[in-house]
Amino acid sequence: MKSSSSVRLTLFCLLLIVVLIFGLVVGRQVFLVGNEEPIPAPELTEFNTYVYDQPRQLAEFTLTDENGETVTRESLRGRWTIAFVGYTNCPDICPAAMANLRQTDKLLSKELPQPDYLLVSADPEHDTPEKLKAYTDFFGENFHGLTGDLDTLRELAKSLNAVFVHREVDGELLVDHSGHFALLNPDGELAAVIQPPHNPHNLAEAFERIYQWAKANRERVSS
Repeated sequence: MKSSSSVRLTLFCLLLIVVLIFGLVVGRQVFLVGNEEPIPAPELTEFNTYVYDQPRQLAEFTLTDENGETVTRESLRGRWTIAFVGYTNCPDICPAAMANLRQTDKLLSKELPQPDYLLVSADPEHDTPEKLKAYTDFFGENFHGLTGDLDTLRELAKSLNAVFVHREVDGELLVDHSGHFALLNPDGELAAVIQPPHNPHNLAEAFERIYQWAKANRERVSS
């Protein structure tokens, strides 16, 4: 009788040890997966592109788009966006930049998420929603614009690593502004800065590499 009880106790202890060991192994694997270092940001200097290892949050803002609708930082969530600071009366930099973005849009693989293109106005006094709509519609349906309070636009531009300065020449307003593109991820954060000169083929390649890197990191965290 004692022998039978002893055998059962021994078997129970062995089973308990096996369960504990299995739990430790599984727990260790979960811990390691959950604490894996993220994949470093891709090196894209050949495309004049700097990618942030940790995306940067934008300034909070409330502005108006080309349709007269209110847009906030939260409105940028859910899609990739290539933002550019400029203005509709810009005589040179802006038309060239927008044309490059339109060509880039045509070059992107249909297997990739199709980004929005956002013109952040540096001249809100003249860039009314109506004027922005006429301007952005010329380049494509996924081109949009933002206008509104000047100080708010300055703060948004600053968080896009951009600046703009107003000056008057012979009674005409001119706006000096940054010429780079800011790539925003679907969390509405600054993921990369793409400096000029801009080549549509390089822009398309840079976007695809950044997207694949971000996707791999998401899968790494969620696995």
